[in-house]
Amino acid sequence: MGMSDPAPRAMTVEEFLVWNDGTDTRYELDGGQPVAMTPPSDAHALLAANIVVEFGKHLRSPCRARVEAGIRLPDRDDAWFQADVAMACGPTSSKPGTVDPTIIVEILSPSTAQFDRGRKLAIYREIPSVQEILLLDSTKRYAELWHREDERSWVVRDVIGGGTLRFPSVGIEIPMAALYEGVL
Repeated sequence: MGMSDPAPRAMTVEEFLVWNDGTDTRYELDGGQPVAMTPPSDAHALLAANIVVEFGKHLRSPCRARVEAGIRLPDRDDAWFQADVAMACGPTSSKPGTVDPTIIVEILSPSTAQFDRGRKLAIYREIPSVQEILLLDSTKRYAELWHREDERSWVVRDVIGGGTLRFPSVGIEIPMAALYEGVL
C-alpha cells in the first residue's frame, strides 16, 4: 500500500464474521480493521488444552469452557477478539460467533504479549459479564490473574512458579502445576 492510498473502510463485526481473505490466516477485528493472528506455538496449544481439561473437571452446568471463543463488546461494533479460552455460564450469546464470558484466558507468547496485556485486557475489563481474566505465560510458569472487585475496580495477582489460581466467580481453584503439566 502506498502512502497516499486511502485507509480501507472500517468493517462491522457482522461484515467481519462473514469476510474471508481466501487463506487459512486467523484474524481479529480491532478498530474496524482485520488484524492477523500469529499461529500458536506448541506450548501455547498444550496450555490451552490443559486449561480446558482443568476447568472441565470442576465447572458445573450451565458453565462451559470454550476454546478460541469469540468476544465482542456489548456497545461496540468495531472489535471482535478471539480469546484462547473463555468460560461462559449463561446461554450462548444471541450474537453469532460470540459468548458472554465470565472468565477469559489469554496465553501470552512473545509476539502477542504486548497486545494481549494492553489493548485486549483493557477491552475485556469493560465487558460487564467478565469476573476474572487470566493471562498465562507460555515461556515460563507465570500467571497474572485479574479479578473484578466491583463495577469500576480490578485487583491483579501475580502467581510465579507454583501456587494456586482461584476463580471465585465459579468457585474453582486450579494449581499452576496442573496447567503447566507437560509444557514447562
